[in-house]
Amino acid sequence: QVQLVESGGGLVQAGGSLRLSCAASGRPFINYAMGWFRQAPGKEREFVAGITWGRSNTYYADSVKGRFTISRDNAKNTVDLQMNSLKPEDTAVYYCVAAYGRSGTLTEKDIDYWGQGTQVTVSS
Repeated sequence: QVQLVESGGGLVQAGGSLRLSCAASGRPFINYAMGWFRQAPGKEREFVAGITWGRSNTYYADSVKGRFTISRDNAKNTVDLQMNSLKPEDTAVYYCVAAYGRSGTLTEKDIDYWGQGTQVTVSS
């Protein structure tokens, strides 16, 4: 049974930082791109960041470039999202995702596995 389990969400003031972590289990994640999506209240779910399997190439939504950093540890099957200079508009449920053989910006139809989500709230 494949599981993606997120942790690290919470409440932070604007300008602060949070680090999200995702632990993947249930199968080898070789050749899987990993990433993060988010969904704010009343809005559609959107791509945040992605990282490929082999060369660990990274991709970001324009809204988070320069503030968020995605990384992965293939030996541990984990992927992290370091979020700095957080803004109230970053408030959302953040989802860890896995997509086989993908690279670049991910879309929802690319995703093979989803985590259950973790809440991030940024107060002004």
